[in-house]
Amino acid sequence: MTDVLADAEPEDDRVGLRWWKEVVLAAVVYAVYSIVRNQFGSAGGDPRPAFGHAKDIIAIEDALHLYVEPSVQQWYLGLPAHGVIRLWNVYYGIAHFLVTFVALVWMFRRHPLRHRVMRNTLALTTAVAMIGFAAYSLMPPRLLDDPGQYGGCQVYAPEAARAAPPGSLTAPGCDEFGFVDTIATYGGWISFGNEGMKEVSNQYAAMPSMHIGWATWSALVLFPLVRRRWAKVLVVAYPLLTLVCIVVTANHYWIDGVGGLVCLGVGYSLARVLTRPVNQASAPASA
Repeated sequence: MTDVLADAEPEDDRVGLRWWKEVVLAAVVYAVYSIVRNQFGSAGGDPRPAFGHAKDIIAIEDALHLYVEPSVQQWYLGLPAHGVIRLWNVYYGIAHFLVTFVALVWMFRRHPLRHRVMRNTLALTTAVAMIGFAAYSLMPPRLLDDPGQYGGCQVYAPEAARAAPPGSLTAPGCDEFGFVDTIATYGGWISFGNEGMKEVSNQYAAMPSMHIGWATWSALVLFPLVRRRWAKVLVVAYPLLTLVCIVVTANHYWIDGVGGLVCLGVGYSLARVLTRPVNQASAPASA
């Protein structure tokens, strides 16, 4: 196993780091992120702003000749066994948290000095994303044709939406965009629109995509920690697979991923500035 992993940094670089402090910090950051994220968007009860923003995003992608999400999803779901889409649904619900957690713990154990900057990068990236969720509610593709409370059909065909039976994922007249909510239709880890989640989860927190932001952060953390070529290929592939996932499951537009990368860039820039004094203060004195 040692030929796969990079060498650890000296123990002196662990000055000031305590695992329990890291756990508390991570818990606080995620709790604040969840609370702030879910105070906006669908919490307001009006789907029109988020739907309008979705149409703006589609117009931008269309102007770039890159509005590919409907055709990509339709092609993928047309594969045998619907491309085993349920695996992507599970991936969407689990990998986002599991890989990030593994990267954070692994880096803490093997690269403690680098851990400070990258841990702060993750926290600040997430904080910047909160601004995006608060300022720009965005209806994800999976909800554009949904006749339910949070769906776009409530805006462009309200009579058809009202005629739909409660809990319907589609209805006659609610077919303007052609997306499928794959988690609700085929199952997976959890449906963010089910009765248990929709009241506590912001349905319109699509911009920026933290699935892409966190996946890219994880790749940047893990790449120096592995030595074998196959391991590095897997690390590089992780954000790309995540991009495929968010498109085929209709949870995001590809441009949401660009937003996630912008948040990561801002978060890293801030972390470099704010962490430097900490690193200098914790560095061992020269003899």
